[in-house]
Amino acid sequence: MAAEESAPLLASGNAMASRTFWCLVFASGIIVTLVIYGVLQERIMQHPYGGEMFTYSVFLVFLNRVANVVFALCMAAAKGEDIRNKAPLWKYLIVSLSNVFASSCQYEALKYVSFAVQMLGKSFKMLPVMLWGLILSKKSFRWQDWAVAVAVTGGVTEFLMTGPTTSSSDSSNSAHGLALLLAFLALDGLTSTMQEKLFKEHQTSKFNQILYVNSLSSCVSMVTLLVSGSLAPAVSFYFAHPRFMVDSTLLSASSVASQFFIYSLVQDYGAVVFAATMNVRQVVSIIVSYITYGHSITIAQVAGLTAVFAALFYKSYGGARAAPPKAEDNRIGEAPVAAYGAAETGAKTETA
Repeated sequence: MAAEESAPLLASGNAMASRTFWCLVFASGIIVTLVIYGVLQERIMQHPYGGEMFTYSVFLVFLNRVANVVFALCMAAAKGEDIRNKAPLWKYLIVSLSNVFASSCQYEALKYVSFAVQMLGKSFKMLPVMLWGLILSKKSFRWQDWAVAVAVTGGVTEFLMTGPTTSSSDSSNSAHGLALLLAFLALDGLTSTMQEKLFKEHQTSKFNQILYVNSLSSCVSMVTLLVSGSLAPAVSFYFAHPRFMVDSTLLSASSVASQFFIYSLVQDYGAVVFAATMNVRQVVSIIVSYITYGHSITIAQVAGLTAVFAALFYKSYGGARAAPPKAEDNRIGEAPVAAYGAAETGAKTETA
């Protein structure tokens, strides 16, 4: 009798252990793949290959977007999804244009500012996304959301003003780099807002969006390379430097792998767990960058970092308390990949 009564408890305990295990696997997968992505991004844009700097950022965008098209096709086939476009192609194209040039600005910024500045700059994305939401979607936000945004902005500002912010490359120029980051934030905020509208107005699935946005982004990238005359020298650089071939291939592979883990975590555990994971990823990425490339940092900058991540973790904690699990999962089931992956990885299709 006792054995029969304990059986359901044992099964429940095993199920909880299994759920916790897979949550850790997916979260660790996101952190590891995006940390690798960040390290490679910094390596490619700030350090020379055979004495020659890589300067064709749109070519990197092209490689990443092609990889994401392959990923979207495989996932759509595995899920049995219809790959026909659910929204007018011109709407996908708007997202693609903003996505490509946001990604280019992100890569270009690394020529002038440090990886930590670029990573923290993405936290500013909260304000552009909120402002675009107000303008385009007539959204309203709680005062707590604005308070978190102000705290993050203040922490980032302190980091920028109290220590070294330039990149390790010879072309370091903080003003130019910050201007590129501002352009990235504006374009990336527009990308997020437009993707959310596609989800709501046309009920597009994640993989439908990833497929069409990245397909069109590949075309936009190729046209940009051809018009600017960068395609031939970019391809020449690619084949002239085997180390670059490896790094750029790993960059695209880590981008695609991160999308698998992001999709799995969001689907099974919801947006709050995902947001907390991305916050941890930012901290780990910055620490790994400082260790790997020997950057210097001041005490005041550490305080700024602490303020930023305290505000972000508070936001995640507040989200966990405010939303019932089921409702929260449904509410954000499509959007979080958009909110974090965009220009960074092409899946916002993080950027990431």
